[in-house]
Amino acid sequence: MNYNETLNYIHSLGKFSLPAGLDRIKEVLFKLGNPEKSLKAIHIAGTNGKGSVSAMLSVIFKNAGYKTGLFISPFIIDFRERIQINGEYISQTDLIKYSQRVIETNVSLTEFEFITAVAFLYFFHNKIDILICETGLGGRFDATNTLDCLLAAVITKIGLDHTAVLGDTIEKIAAEKCGILRDCPVITSPFQDKKALCVIKREAKELYIPDINSLEAIKTDKLGNAFTYEGKKYELSLLGDYQVENALIVLETVKRCKLSIPYYIIYNSLRETYFPARMEVVSKKPFIIIDGAHNPDGACALSKELKKFGGQAVALIGMMRDKDFEEVLKTTLPFCKKAIAVEVENLPRSLKAEELKNAAQKYCHCVAASNYKQALDMAGDNPLFIFGSLYLAADIRKILLSY
Repeated sequence: MNYNETLNYIHSLGKFSLPAGLDRIKEVLFKLGNPEKSLKAIHIAGTNGKGSVSAMLSVIFKNAGYKTGLFISPFIIDFRERIQINGEYISQTDLIKYSQRVIETNVSLTEFEFITAVAFLYFFHNKIDILICETGLGGRFDATNTLDCLLAAVITKIGLDHTAVLGDTIEKIAAEKCGILRDCPVITSPFQDKKALCVIKREAKELYIPDINSLEAIKTDKLGNAFTYEGKKYELSLLGDYQVENALIVLETVKRCKLSIPYYIIYNSLRETYFPARMEVVSKKPFIIIDGAHNPDGACALSKELKKFGGQAVALIGMMRDKDFEEVLKTTLPFCKKAIAVEVENLPRSLKAEELKNAAQKYCHCVAASNYKQALDMAGDNPLFIFGSLYLAADIRKILLSY
């Protein structure tokens, strides 16, 4: 198979085509020689913030001299972005090679199980020092939950998302996320939901929560963040007040791994960490931000940023009908001058532009666009926020960066 044929094969496997469970991934990893057993990892679960925490940690460990693997999902720019070593995507040749190895095991897998097996085998053969690994969905039955040697486990902010799969309460979702916990340090957010925190405290043998009494904000505006924590100053390239919360999780995680990484490396790493479609400024004139917010917690964090523009921001929105789109719209659009609704292209799950416009109209003036280009043209020169779906973020990002 060539590269495109390999991608088509992976996508053909389906996300929920087989029942949840770890038997299949364990079988394929056994046939591959159990590469996961040699991987020292930081395992990260949660509803919001996993990607940002993973990105910051990977840059810190890379800059500290560790050969660092990164496994994330979903991708924004390129499918290969899901599997990286020291910031470099897996090559097309290697993706083909390791995919063929997994296919040859003759084990039926879902798409995520397949790519997890590919990633673990690739990281093993490249002899990485440390793996920063995001769960795909949940934790207990997630394919990544085959990792044994954990330096730390992280549970980022938990909210209501994927309720059809993970459960319809915060407690049920938290229990699923806590399925990744091992006999290792566990780090969670100081702003964790109280119900979720009760579950985490019950399940974690060694729990650490950043001390917000040691936090002092220096700057949290539309241009960036700076703060002190435990008497040391840090600056973030990632925008959004919530990134300070994510950074605290990162700082606590690095500390609990006990690898003695110098302060200057951590400081510089946080300043340079880049993560596409997470409060990403893709233009300053006009001011355009792309954000992957698509659930109530993400919308709440985004609303704090919208407020900074004094009601002058325009929202370009596209959402999936199986998400809590009403809550997202209610939380964000009252702070916008107007909204432009668009259908996310090539996704049957997407709300039609007219449907989304009708839902959004309750919260601010909204118009429907027939395609992405028309939607961008309608925005004018006002500050523009693009959100509602990571698929939308990825599509619009490509268009904007080609201008």
